[in-house]
Amino acid sequence: MRASGASLSESGRYLARSVVQSLRLMVGMPDYDAYLSHMARTHPDRVPMSYEAFFRERLEARYGSGKGRCC
Repeated sequence: MRASGASLSESGRYLARSVVQSLRLMVGMPDYDAYLSHMARTHPDRVPMSYEAFFRERLEARYGSGKGRCC
């Protein structure tokens, strides 16, 4: 039986991707694939960062430049 035209395997893959993305967000791991999709959709004229540059930028945004914080 199909739900809104999607096969069971497509639904399973979507669910798996959603779970993985949620787990990554819970532990603070940046989602490079979502970034690439965003760049292609909204900034097609700009070259996206490499994975390494993206990861460094996300770490910097989350933790700062080594400055200690209490909370």
